Amino acid sequence: MRNLTKEYRGGVKANDGISLTVDGGEVFGLFGHNGAGKTTLLNQIAGLTLPTSGSIRVDGHDPVADPATARGLCSLQPQANAPLDGITPRQAIETLARIRGARRDRARERAAELIAALELEEWADKPGDRLSGGVRRLTAFCMAAAMPGRLVMFDEPTNDVDPLRRRLLWGQIRALAGGGCAVILVTHNVIEAERGVDRLVVLDRGRVLARGTPAQLRGVHSDRLRLELVAVDEAGARRLAEDFAAGWQVAPVVSGRRVVAQIAPSAASAALGWAQGWRDSGQVDEFSVTPTSLEDVYLALVGGSGMEGAESDASLVA
Repeated sequence: MRNLTKEYRGGVKANDGISLTVDGGEVFGLFGHNGAGKTTLLNQIAGLTLPTSGSIRVDGHDPVADPATARGLCSLQPQANAPLDGITPRQAIETLARIRGARRDRARERAAELIAALELEEWADKPGDRLSGGVRRLTAFCMAAAMPGRLVMFDEPTNDVDPLRRRLLWGQIRALAGGGCAVILVTHNVIEAERGVDRLVVLDRGRVLARGTPAQLRGVHSDRLRLELVAVDEAGARRLAEDFAAGWQVAPVVSGRRVVAQIAPSAASAALGWAQGWRDSGQVDEFSVTPTSLEDVYLALVGGSGMEGAESDASLVA
């Protein structure tokens, strides 16, 4: 896509001049907060939403001029679960495989493969209205992966999925890329973004703030360490944050009982002593100092660090 923009009434730009290339064989992540423009981007690639300006090519085809062909080249798991009332997961997966051109025997074979790979046999033949949210989400994933196109897109595929099957699902995502598909994946999960994708972009208010591999993005802030504390209660977390800000002149991020701050390596010893003092007083349950994570990079990009609204130097690859 080149300079892709989607503007709604009132001048709100869901996507603002986005240029990206995703290759076959890679898992490409879209990372950002709610409303950053991730789902709108997928819908334009699939030919479901018309862009205001810019261009898209899916394996050389224009989804605006030829949406039917583009949809044939794309497989999409939307953010919302597919309606499964009255049918079973096995029936839903087989039906989508048939719609995408599989013969009946191949559709059955592929459904069985995915059900086994994700350990869904217990629920495969139960009516959809009796399934948990996680099983419905996994079924929607299988529907998109049953007969994948050249480009496969997953919009938050691991939502509501238990840890065991989340790991199995990621194995299937990597298998799709290993088979030559280009995979685009939307996630809010920092650990998934760090461990599961080959490259990613950070989106905010429809614009690309940074892009690169997870290691490249972390490298931009490699001169910092992450200090994390878990207070005994939320009031204690606020007291910790105020005390840290007073001593280090840096405002940490507070989320519930968790307090996260960026420190220089030279300050690590003093910060650990400060944290240990709070723990000795009984106001901190645990604390740690670790290298910078992708979450820290994201917070720096969108949290008023001066980089908001412009692409950062983490843009190391096209």
